[in-house]
Amino acid sequence: MAAPMSWRRLVYSVYPPAIAGVFTRVSDRIFRARDRRRGSSVLLLAPLLAEADPAPRRVSRPAGSAGAQGTDGLFSHFRWMAEHVPAFRVPGTHIHILTSPDQFYQTMKARIKTAKRRVVMASLYLGTGQLEQELVDCMEDALQRSQENSDAPDLKVSVLLDYTRGSRGPINSRTMLLPLLQRFTSQMRVSLYHTPDLRGLLRLLVPQRFNETIGVQHIKVYLFDDSIIISGANLSDSYFTNRQDRYVLLENCGEVADFFSDLVEAVGDVSLQLQPDNSVTMLEGMVHPYKGNRQDFSAAARKRIMEVMNTAHMRQRLSSRPEDSEDEGLSDGEEDTWVFPLVQMKPLGIQVDEQVTQRLLTDAGPNSTVFLTSGYFNLTQAYMRLVLGAGAGYRILTASPEVNGFFGAKGVAGAIPAAYVHIARQFYNQVCSLGQQERIHLHEYHRPEWTFHAKGLWYYLQGKDRPCLTLIGSPNFGYRSVHRDLEAQIAIVTENEELQSQLQAEQETLYQRSTEVSGSTFEQPDRHVKLWVKLVTPLIKNFF
Repeated sequence: MAAPMSWRRLVYSVYPPAIAGVFTRVSDRIFRARDRRRGSSVLLLAPLLAEADPAPRRVSRPAGSAGAQGTDGLFSHFRWMAEHVPAFRVPGTHIHILTSPDQFYQTMKARIKTAKRRVVMASLYLGTGQLEQELVDCMEDALQRSQENSDAPDLKVSVLLDYTRGSRGPINSRTMLLPLLQRFTSQMRVSLYHTPDLRGLLRLLVPQRFNETIGVQHIKVYLFDDSIIISGANLSDSYFTNRQDRYVLLENCGEVADFFSDLVEAVGDVSLQLQPDNSVTMLEGMVHPYKGNRQDFSAAARKRIMEVMNTAHMRQRLSSRPEDSEDEGLSDGEEDTWVFPLVQMKPLGIQVDEQVTQRLLTDAGPNSTVFLTSGYFNLTQAYMRLVLGAGAGYRILTASPEVNGFFGAKGVAGAIPAAYVHIARQFYNQVCSLGQQERIHLHEYHRPEWTFHAKGLWYYLQGKDRPCLTLIGSPNFGYRSVHRDLEAQIAIVTENEELQSQLQAEQETLYQRSTEVSGSTFEQPDRHVKLWVKLVTPLIKNFF
């Protein structure tokens, strides 16, 4: 068969027509020859490159589980999550909302310095500036002390990054970590996840600057012994200074830390392993992500990762306490909070986060309120249908053009903020056409000299002035988060009033820096969107 039309669109979007035409003619011949022998591997990218956004399989909704609000306590509202993912009960006093990039950075440095058993860092990439170097220096000091101090002789450091983003340029995440790997080979592990969807001609043709658009490792987990930070922030200087995100510290929560340590290890096991000479290898017996068979890799990776989910889930089922009944609240002494880990890795066939998020949006009934935020407002069609058709009130916060991370970028990337203006306008017009302006409100975040990267939601039950649930982590609620990347976040359900107050303060602080969108917003001169940007917006929605 000839090169698929989606493949043609991708090539023509990246290269000039003359060059693109040569590529597609060559690829057509290659595909025809390959098809006659064994079938085209590029066909495996059809779901990836398709513009359709099919609705995910719905999680069944037991009668009386979460629809009836305000009578049976939080346990009965959100117990259904424990049927699908592990549920960790922790004291709400052990959970702390961090509020600023500097607090996030300083907390990481302090925790690394005092770690005795493990430091686990999962991020899209590690930057190459002075602040990032100081973070690496903290790891080096901790590893050095572990060799000299009998109190921490077994300290291990594991770093999981994305291969494409972490390998970009001559000085990159890999070169930042090589000295540690060379000096502490037995204590240091650096894993570089490579999406199985970037392979063959696609891998050869897509420029380095854009190859991460096909799919990345996007999980942001920072773990120190039995404490862990879940966030959407990367390990880069802007995320430590003037790029607003969300961050939650779970202190002395050993079971949660063990779970995420195992999860990062599992993803690391199916990733490329950085060697002291800057080469990369796969673990023995593991299918290569882009040289091996696409389906075999995904099956092996899914099996390894789901082992972590299923083992934790089964362990909890076997050790479930008799007091965990539907007539009880969450409270058990200090254990007044649940933590549910939600993982989304659709390229590997894992879509737990998508299913749980859809269920939450479906169950949000009249008189409940959802505050939802994303630095890149690009709801999937399935999520958008639920928001527009739900009974709950929504206040959605997104980045204004000037605080979009791509604002002022060169080339095609510089058009991304305008594309998101166009997406927001389309959504706002839908809200108005359905007469939902009183129920759904759109806000834009403003802050001079800052960018906005916060994502997640806060869920308020009927009649409550503080949220009882939050989603926090790496997903953006957009096409990429659902279909392309590896994502993880946690749902925190709490009866702890102090923690609810922290969540309320976090939400208020973010929304206080916003203005509500109205029809006149899009009539402002700086919101004019050029025709060519409108035409490429569907491509941007799928790849950025």
